[in-house]
Amino acid sequence: MIRTLFLAALAAVLLAPTARAQQSAGKAAVSDPLFAAAAASGGLAEVSISELGLQKATNAELKKFSQQMVTDHTQMNGELTALAAQKGIPLPRTPDARAQFCAQSLAGLSGEEFDKCYAKAQCLLHKDAVAMFEAESERGLDPNMKALAAKALPRIKEHLKMIEPIAKRFEKE
Repeated sequence: MIRTLFLAALAAVLLAPTARAQQSAGKAAVSDPLFAAAAASGGLAEVSISELGLQKATNAELKKFSQQMVTDHTQMNGELTALAAQKGIPLPRTPDARAQFCAQSLAGLSGEEFDKCYAKAQCLLHKDAVAMFEAESERGLDPNMKALAAKALPRIKEHLKMIEPIAKRFEKE
């Protein structure tokens, strides 16, 4: 009887922080390892697609944007890789199939058609990234992973602010 009460009390103490974190703001926690894997894949995709933008974009704003993306996402990828290594979280080494298909599709385009599709792809990539980094920064369980997401989020939101007007201009043409 005493042993059962002790085990129940121990379980309550050990599980309480997790339960509180999962119920913060009434929302379920997100998986830190899944976030890390998705963010790594997205970061690799961002660099790959932005390198295409550097090579193929004809619009000067898109070329400048592409260089900024390569620089910023390479840095963010490095920070994520270092943290994941500390935590023992394996990360993908290549973009996922969806991002590979996007890059392959863009590689087959040129001129204004490339610019239009590239701007739209960048807009979508950054909308997805904002949602993912917001979820981790608000509901992740690992404080270091949450902090990394919170630190990167303003930059990713800024990227989205940069690309949205460019993408809209191409839609009107």
